[in-house]
Amino acid sequence: MASPQNLSVDQVRTILCEVINTLESPDYASKLDEAKEAAGNEMLKMMQLVFPMVVQIEMETIKRHGFVGSREGIVQFTQLVREMESVDSEVARLHSLIRNHYLPPVSISSNVDTSL
Repeated sequence: MASPQNLSVDQVRTILCEVINTLESPDYASKLDEAKEAAGNEMLKMMQLVFPMVVQIEMETIKRHGFVGSREGIVQFTQLVREMESVDSEVARLHSLIRNHYLPPVSISSNVDTSL
């Protein structure tokens, strides 16, 4: 197994896919849906109820790939993913799918007055 710092793009894609598969598995999907429903469209509640569930799944997944199963491991993995996003569009797409689980959709109006 490669050390976390030396993971290839393919390995990072695999880890991201594992996280997505777990998030969308029958075991977790209903729990996440319940948490999202309880949070409504309030960002603070989303961060209190949904985000910790997603982070826990990420921590369990990255631990199997050599990362420390703690906040430190999540920070390392997220930094690695961010670096790879700029060179690999599939990593960026997969990471975006994960973020969509805990970030409510943001609608940007095209007729916003920006003439301040």
